[in-house]
Amino acid sequence: MAATALVTGLSGFTGHYLARELEALGYEVHGLGQGSSVAAHFHSVDLRDLERLTRVVTTIQPEVVVHLAAIAFVAHGDASDIYSSNIVGSRNLLAALAACDRPPQKVLLASSANVYGNAAVEVLDESCPAQPANDYAVSKYAMELMSRHWLETLPIIIARPFNYTGVGQSKSFLLPKLVDHFARRAPRVELGNIDVYRDFSDVRMVANAYARLLSGGAAGEVYNVCSGVTHSIADVLDMLAQLAGYQIEVDINPAYVRANEVLRLAGCNRRLRDAIGDIEHIPLAATLQWMYQSQLDA
Repeated sequence: MAATALVTGLSGFTGHYLARELEALGYEVHGLGQGSSVAAHFHSVDLRDLERLTRVVTTIQPEVVVHLAAIAFVAHGDASDIYSSNIVGSRNLLAALAACDRPPQKVLLASSANVYGNAAVEVLDESCPAQPANDYAVSKYAMELMSRHWLETLPIIIARPFNYTGVGQSKSFLLPKLVDHFARRAPRVELGNIDVYRDFSDVRMVANAYARLLSGGAAGEVYNVCSGVTHSIADVLDMLAQLAGYQIEVDINPAYVRANEVLRLAGCNRRLRDAIGDIEHIPLAATLQWMYQSQLDA
């Protein structure tokens, strides 16, 4: 009988990529989320509903768990929604897992590199202090701190992914928005600060890293999930211009310039590589090509 993996947020952007990785490893994948999904083992539940969540989780009795469900859009306008989903929902999940007759072998919580904020170093490793600079980052770091109360009961590891993208990500995120504009050959695009630098990864690499951390990651540890390579938004515009064969006009909209903008996020993935081995880095240009061609083919 196949081991059972539980993925919260299975119907979200990252979920189906992760499900594919876990199924390739031989797991039977169960998902939690709100709404519906085409997945065979999907359970509709709001993680803030502790009673129903506990019933579902204790019925599944998962061997491994990956907690993806969260409000992941930094500019989400409802702070109370961010905190209740990302902290209370996470706490309820851990409580439900602790109530299982057989504890999971590994629980991976997806946090965010946003917790580092505007750190005064060029490359961020896991020893850098957290300095969250927005509600989303604060909620994720609070989730990390809260999870420490469960370390004696549950084998928890924390993943801090840096920015990542791919086919299927919402156009409310910057790179899918830019790909959409170029695929439609829009003449102009409104942006905020284009001189911010990010460590962009491909969602397929991130999903692969999460799946491998379930066996290679050590309980109680934090792992950066990143490429180790940074690009500015101006670089992304140049890559897409090469793909599309034209230059787009950029209008800087002050409304899109965040007051607490994190100017540079560059990650060190040494601890991740030590835990799971070599990481297949997919260059950003190849990811953008995949996204751009997918949109043209749609």
